[in-house]
Amino acid sequence: MKVLGLVGSPRSDSNTEYFVKVALDHLEEKGCEVEMVLLRNKKINPCRACYKCWDRGECVQSGDDFKEVFGKMVEADAIIAASPVHYGYAHPTLWSLLVRAGFSTFRKGTFSRKIGGPITVARRAGHNTAFTQLLSWFFINDFIVPGSIYWNVMVAGAKGARDAANDEEGIMIVKHFAENVYWLLEKTRR
Repeated sequence: MKVLGLVGSPRSDSNTEYFVKVALDHLEEKGCEVEMVLLRNKKINPCRACYKCWDRGECVQSGDDFKEVFGKMVEADAIIAASPVHYGYAHPTLWSLLVRAGFSTFRKGTFSRKIGGPITVARRAGHNTAFTQLLSWFFINDFIVPGSIYWNVMVAGAKGARDAANDEEGIMIVKHFAENVYWLLEKTRR
């Protein structure tokens, strides 16, 4: 069972990366094959709305890392998409990846019944909008989205601090989310 963690933060050793690592470590302990993709190391152009993907069934843009990351998304049984909150929304690199991935495969059902969900990280506010933005992407692409004991909205990063380890409740929420991802994987993939 393959689980892919997409980290939308542009910062190294980010709070967002920390929470995805918590989830992936928990899933790896259960026996899942896990991989984290740090989008800060990738160039992902935004969708050009050319609609060529609707005829060809794939994004026709080239010159960036989209196809590499998209291939990993297709192979994964579960996807966790995580982003810091910037002005109330997900980071543009992650959003560009998700829009292109979803739009170019929408009519093919590529993600139907995969398991996944979002994680958002902010210092104070904006979680709800960014979380809803990412959650909407999972729903419109026919994912099965497990819940947790609270929304997957983590608190960290006041004044740029890398202090995710201090959000004990957030860690507990992410671990429970990961546990539910695993439970669904076992029920649907074995």
